[in-house]
Amino acid sequence: MKTTFKVLFLFFLIVFSTKSFSQKMVEYYEPVKNDSIRVGIGENDFFSFIQKGYTLMLPENKEIKGVLIFLEDSKYDKKNRSSKQMYTQASEKDFAVLSVSTEIPLDFYFSESSMISTHKLIKEVFDEYNLPNDNIFFLGASLVGHRAMRYIKFMKESDLAFQLKIKGIVVCNFTMDFTRKWYQHQRDIRINRIDLWEPKFINYLLETNLGGTPKTNPEKYHNFSSYSYSDEKNENIKIYKDYVVRAYIEPAIEYKLTKQLRTLYENNSTDIVGFLAELKLAGNENTELIILQPENNSSEKRNTQSTWDSINKDELMDWIQKQTEK
Repeated sequence: MKTTFKVLFLFFLIVFSTKSFSQKMVEYYEPVKNDSIRVGIGENDFFSFIQKGYTLMLPENKEIKGVLIFLEDSKYDKKNRSSKQMYTQASEKDFAVLSVSTEIPLDFYFSESSMISTHKLIKEVFDEYNLPNDNIFFLGASLVGHRAMRYIKFMKESDLAFQLKIKGIVVCNFTMDFTRKWYQHQRDIRINRIDLWEPKFINYLLETNLGGTPKTNPEKYHNFSSYSYSDEKNENIKIYKDYVVRAYIEPAIEYKLTKQLRTLYENNSTDIVGFLAELKLAGNENTELIILQPENNSSEKRNTQSTWDSINKDELMDWIQKQTEK
């Protein structure tokens, strides 16, 4: 009898001491347009359009204190892959999580129409679900992070009635300097030691949408970049100088040297460290750099997504909450 009582007691103790966070999921995506866009010079270099829309995670029965926003593809990023990793932590801290996709596959936000589409979707979600326009954080790796920087720039430079009250940005291992990126890919193509699909794809998009190369149209590349080492003015820095910024980098120097024969210049960490330096020069004292070491990442590959996957999300959410208390 005593043994049975102890077992029942332990069972109820475990059940009632375990935190349970109820979540409500809302999803809206439009039908896919039956069309495609050119992404290279080859006869088969076309991508089909993807679903435009959003996924929203709401902590149920709670007053929402803020919103985490990810500008993810609805297909090529494995639909909300990054944002899903924050659902539990965000719900625990009473934050909503919003993932927004345009219809453009692997959208670099070259077009203003992409950013307008994103803005309309965000406004629609905030209005329909009465989200607080306060404590807004943009997060993301790879194109998810780049899109955030492009969207913030667009929003701040446009005369839009609806303006998000952004508190901070979580920068994770993505390209900021597209002049450097173009040269990186030119070197990749020249030495021909890796799969050249990505270098050719990205340089085609850059040259097509920015009207040439960094040699022929440097100002276009500077304007498109959040930060550029070759840009003496770096006018875009002032757009981000009033936000709290946490940056994650994973240099993976030995991996890139061994697997890709890439130098320190062919590394997103170069961009991000330069970006933080310029923010400090502009007067931003609310920046933080987190350097992930090889032992932090168990993935066999070292890329932007694996960097995001390896981040301690509990600690990150604690940091986000602390920023809202300042």
